[in-house]
Amino acid sequence: MKKWKLAAMMTGMTLLAACGADDVQNEVTDSTANADEPTEATAEGEVSGSLSFYTSQPDADAEALVAGFNEKYPDVDVSIFRSGTEEVISRVLAEDQAGDVQADVLLVADAVTFEGLKEEDLLMAYDSPEADAIPENFVDPDQMYYGTKVMSTVMAINTELVEEAPTSWSALTSEEAAGEVIMPSPLYSGAAAYNAGVFSRTDGFGWSFYEDLYANDTMVVQGNGGVLEAVAGGEKAYGMVVDFIVAKAKAEGSPIDLVYPEEGVPVITEPVGIMSGTDNEAAAKAFVDYVLSEEGQELSVEVGYTPIREGMTPPEGLPSAEELNVLSVELSELTETREADKEQFRAIFGDQ
Repeated sequence: MKKWKLAAMMTGMTLLAACGADDVQNEVTDSTANADEPTEATAEGEVSGSLSFYTSQPDADAEALVAGFNEKYPDVDVSIFRSGTEEVISRVLAEDQAGDVQADVLLVADAVTFEGLKEEDLLMAYDSPEADAIPENFVDPDQMYYGTKVMSTVMAINTELVEEAPTSWSALTSEEAAGEVIMPSPLYSGAAAYNAGVFSRTDGFGWSFYEDLYANDTMVVQGNGGVLEAVAGGEKAYGMVVDFIVAKAKAEGSPIDLVYPEEGVPVITEPVGIMSGTDNEAAAKAFVDYVLSEEGQELSVEVGYTPIREGMTPPEGLPSAEELNVLSVELSELTETREADKEQFRAIFGDQ
């Protein structure tokens, strides 16, 4: 297990991304787009038809992304299916089993998830013209998926309940934090599943970290949104949660702050990819291009995410990618052990 500065991540690792997402599934209809290569096929106004977008992003963020896309490509109807990463993937796999995958484009928490889909031949390679502006370590070498943002799991604290901000993850297993910690479940949240894979293979943590969290009466909820609500509302003093939602809540006046512990933080990049059985390849490619474009990344910043595209400034209250101290594990190892990691978590916490 190694600690890396984000700019020097190991070759082939496409860091994951988030997390963002909890709660229930929704289906919304909007509009979306189409594109082949950076030729006339991707020209604005020449993309139309329907597009099915599966994502683990929060509802409002997914809808904002589709709305921005539709400003550029108004002739595409986009339907959104949103849920936690694990439930989104369960739906995709069930549809594949039935021989009819409905999704055209997928945007969920982490690269481990996409590696699994890649092994099942469910993704289509696409050399996006926008990829040149994305750091190489966030791009799948086979061009099956691209990171879209930088999201860290941090420690959230309720500033009315915690007098002095801690500096270490060990604060969550301390006597002072007993019964005051909440975290998302790796059985539902892709970011949490990634975290379990990383922490369990990091010196100083291991599965004993999760055993200590359980012994300290840590509450487990489905997704990151539930963690935020509990900490901001004073139900719990501490939370393990993705950084961007904490920064947004703090900016809106909630009594909450975020801590990047000195040991480092797990990072995901919420990749986007095209399903191999897409019925609207042009629109799917246009959607990927938009998400990675400067325009799409500016929208991402407005929503509150740290952009993945080079040369862009993160939202106020969040560090840049280069400033992060990242905890990382080889992507191939995380992919191979994802299901075993979830079972190990279940053995400790039960079906939470």
